[in-house]
Amino acid sequence: MTREATPISAAEQAYLMAIRQSRGGPALSGAELARRMGVSPQATSEMLRRLAGEGLVAFGEVRHVELTPEGSRVADDIYRRHALAEWLLISVLEIPWADSDAEAVRLQACISPRVEAALDELLGHPETCPHGNPIDEATAARRPHGEPLSDVPSGSRVTIYRITEEAEEDAGLLSYLEARGLRPGSQVTVLARSGSTDSLTLDGPLGRATLGLRPAALIRVLPGEPDAALFHRLPDRRG
Repeated sequence: MTREATPISAAEQAYLMAIRQSRGGPALSGAELARRMGVSPQATSEMLRRLAGEGLVAFGEVRHVELTPEGSRVADDIYRRHALAEWLLISVLEIPWADSDAEAVRLQACISPRVEAALDELLGHPETCPHGNPIDEATAARRPHGEPLSDVPSGSRVTIYRITEEAEEDAGLLSYLEARGLRPGSQVTVLARSGSTDSLTLDGPLGRATLGLRPAALIRVLPGEPDAALFHRLPDRRG
């Protein structure tokens, strides 16, 4: 049974997206959620009570926060609109890849089901956002997980698979990756690991690049040559 279709505020959407981001990872506490949202624990508690009352979140052991099945569906719907907005911004309006996430947050709440369907058709039914993250839970379940770039040994050649949602929040990191061509589908070779600086040196599409191990841990890669089927390409509408 699904909840009644009522408008979800921008603040509620932001919380659902933050909780969704933790799906499949370590359990999320209310205190950690407050830190991610940049608000007080009291404000987070009030919002969680509201979302729980709407049947969208539940509290697990020691008050860990998780989405209900209905909350997961709603969060996936929000993220799907977010991803479509990102593709539109990049492909039509030519907004830089590094800026598309923040701009899409402003647009996602304004996309109606009719516009969503039209965008999905226009953009060729993408299964991921432009940063490579699966558009919903069902898609994530059938796609490979990838491994953190930070775990790849020196001398290995890998394909960048996705830039995690946590990394999408770091505009500086996204700008750095974009400037060096380090996007999903790009191949890189790990040249060296430095224990003294906690960094990796890579040989990528536009030459050498250096990444700290922490940001490298937010990038997922696959071994060897890229499988083109895993990376969305926009339809060619010329002519």
